[in-house]
Amino acid sequence: MTAAVGLLDETGDESAITLRSVARRVGIAAPSIYRHFPDQPAIMLAVVRSAFAELDGQLGAALDAAADTPRARLLALCRSYLRFAQEHPGRYRTMFGGVWSPEPNGTSVTREDMAALGRTSMLRLAEALQDCVADGSATSTDVHADAVALWLGLHGLAHQRVVAPSFPWPPDIADRVIGTLAHLTGAGGAARGDDARG
Repeated sequence: MTAAVGLLDETGDESAITLRSVARRVGIAAPSIYRHFPDQPAIMLAVVRSAFAELDGQLGAALDAAADTPRARLLALCRSYLRFAQEHPGRYRTMFGGVWSPEPNGTSVTREDMAALGRTSMLRLAEALQDCVADGSATSTDVHADAVALWLGLHGLAHQRVVAPSFPWPPDIADRVIGTLAHLTGAGGAARGDDARG
């Protein structure tokens, strides 16, 4: 799996990860890899699970370091998500790009495997938004739907920053996206009373 992640980081291309390329990188014969992974989607699932675990670890660390207000915690979570995408563009694209997604039948990867990806990170986002609603710093009336909308906004911004780096992004664009989609209250939206880095 480490070899597969290394290939992804070096090439930025999930198609570079094949049973042969991983075996070659590890220094074993290609047939030997079948003892560890039955097919290429199984390797990709391991890579993507590892990336989601890394993202979730980074999100947890951001929450631990954030000021102890629901708004600050939500902002820290969202900014950490965007930072992960910027620091690991190949992994991030593979996590969400769908390029490697296996066919419904014919591989070792199941629909349940796919459905579980990212669940913990989404739960963190929904809980942080719910805490903002509870303390009055957000006006969401449907936390689940708004957490999904917030994730889509973050995902879109993360993707576009990678594919259009020369676009003149407003310096506070992350806070604008977060403040609007999280229904944060108060003048200044997301940046009010918090560090506005994004």
